[in-house]
Amino acid sequence: MCKDYVYDKDIEQIAKEEQGEALKLQASTSTEVSHQQCSVPRLGEKYPTWETTKPELELLGHNPRRRRITSSFTIGLRGLINLGNTCFMNCIVQALTHTPILRDFFLSDRHRCEMPSPELCLVCEMSSLFRELYSGNPSPHVPYKLLHLVWIHARHLAGYRQQDAHEFLIAALDVLHRHCKGDDAGKVANNPNHCNCIIDQIFTGGLQSDVTCQACHGVSTTIDPCWDISLDLPGSCTSFWPMSPGRESSVNGESHIPGTTTLTDCLRRFTRPEHLGSSAKIKCGSCQSYQESTKQLTMNKLPVVACFHFKRFEHSAKQRRKITTFISFPLELDMTPFMASSKESRMNGQLQLPTSSGNDENKYSLFAVVNHQGTLESGHYTSFIRHHKDQWFKCDDAVITKASIKDVLDSEGYLLFYHKQVLEHESEKVKEMNTQAY
Repeated sequence: MCKDYVYDKDIEQIAKEEQGEALKLQASTSTEVSHQQCSVPRLGEKYPTWETTKPELELLGHNPRRRRITSSFTIGLRGLINLGNTCFMNCIVQALTHTPILRDFFLSDRHRCEMPSPELCLVCEMSSLFRELYSGNPSPHVPYKLLHLVWIHARHLAGYRQQDAHEFLIAALDVLHRHCKGDDAGKVANNPNHCNCIIDQIFTGGLQSDVTCQACHGVSTTIDPCWDISLDLPGSCTSFWPMSPGRESSVNGESHIPGTTTLTDCLRRFTRPEHLGSSAKIKCGSCQSYQESTKQLTMNKLPVVACFHFKRFEHSAKQRRKITTFISFPLELDMTPFMASSKESRMNGQLQLPTSSGNDENKYSLFAVVNHQGTLESGHYTSFIRHHKDQWFKCDDAVITKASIKDVLDSEGYLLFYHKQVLEHESEKVKEMNTQAY
């Protein structure tokens, strides 16, 4: 179902040579900025960080006008050529390049590459990709170098076979995380479970697992970092926890249709206590004997960007199939009921919602949705992305079209990306609204 793309190595070589000559010519010139002689970096060198001077700050103060974003603003909307069954990559790239904080990081030239071979650095390529997509060029971009680097660093994704978009997302975050460790932000880790690179700052949350002994009620707690949450669906081999009656329309403002499963239902099932049974006894640290126990997962720490993965592709001993169950998801999501701090409000697996949580730190806004059309054997990935405020667009490889909120919420949904509405500064604990994105 994916459109093919013919790669011409001769044309590509000519383009690279022309680009190299242009950069060499540019590097041979120099300009005087703020009475200092600053030469343009040569090919392969990094631009120095721009440190603002006092006259420049005064100039900015005298000229407060900023470029306004209007409904016709199209910077950042650029299609990606399908290189042969690479729609799985294109839809994830669109979601990542429209992640507000990640966009601001790369467009402000924050990455400092310390790899011995910068041409193999995926973060450097992502920096280049952000510049391309936000250059204002309306013609589709050819992400051939990104694909090549993915093949090098994630060999299980190499080749032109159809791949899973979720698997690509996790592989891409893993490689970006490893290549980001040379950045200044990645050198200091506040949490021993993960570093402090831009990927961890944005995508890493803390998943808490509480195992309770049924004999002495002692609790063993572990907290693991996670980049996403994978959710079971009705119709899978795993029995789905039914939604309790009378609570359909009160959760997260979801427009619930009787008989329709919601994202909140899936999260409620994910965080319910699970009896491990007599076949899975564990040794209790308190009573020092093997006992039956219950296990419950909750969120100890919420990430800035929460990614939810619906398990639509089922691979079992009996069959391989795609689960097409429709899942209703909201534009705004409150994660307070699923926090470890809210465990006392959850009894016997039933979600007890507070009448007014008042905790804006746990509220999220939807900004990207990845969808899969077709079957397990033959399918195609597309994505919806929010450009600004309520402006939504559908990205289908090289083609980008305007979409309505109804189009987004009526889509099947495979990966959902939510961004925190309120960001908290770690050092000063000062709340600040991300007004540029929201």
